[in-house]
Amino acid sequence: MAANKEIEIKFRIGDLRQLNRSLRQSKFRLVTKRTHEMNTLYDLPGQLLRKRGELLRLRQYGEKWILTHKAKGMQGRHKVRIENETEVSDGKKMEVILRALGFEPTFRYEKYRAEWSDGNGHVVVDETPIGNFGEIEGGPRWIDRTAKSLQISRDDYITFTYTDLFFQWKAATKSSARNMTFAEAKTKRRRS
Repeated sequence: MAANKEIEIKFRIGDLRQLNRSLRQSKFRLVTKRTHEMNTLYDLPGQLLRKRGELLRLRQYGEKWILTHKAKGMQGRHKVRIENETEVSDGKKMEVILRALGFEPTFRYEKYRAEWSDGNGHVVVDETPIGNFGEIEGGPRWIDRTAKSLQISRDDYITFTYTDLFFQWKAATKSSARNMTFAEAKTKRRRS
């Protein structure tokens, strides 16, 4: 099976409704309506995957479960990583298998995601506990053209992962949350 190259950028969304209007005006169609997503990252003792820049994720997206491995990425203007994923029929059993192999959950993050496409690439709209973000995924030139049509400047490109963004948010807010979940982000803020 050939590996898939993921090329993407993230950006902060200032006005969710305006972005949705802009996507429709740019001839994007809604592929997946707003759907709840819960992600759990797994690693071996000593955080061996993280130290190598890799990621192993089990995602529940609505009723679907997806297991994903991402290799160490390269960051330039766009984030580029080799990504392999497969749908899993029973996510709970997959969790048991991962734990039996020595993997432990290390971080959880959730969001509501809607997916849009123009047939050449995807734009996803994520509502997260730390703010709203978009992702543009496709070929580098297509990403840049799409960003420009949505009035996103190259200075607004973000190549960090959600884990990175969460820890930046945590430091800025002095939150004691350990995971990027709506419940923890809301209730775990430290009082000044």
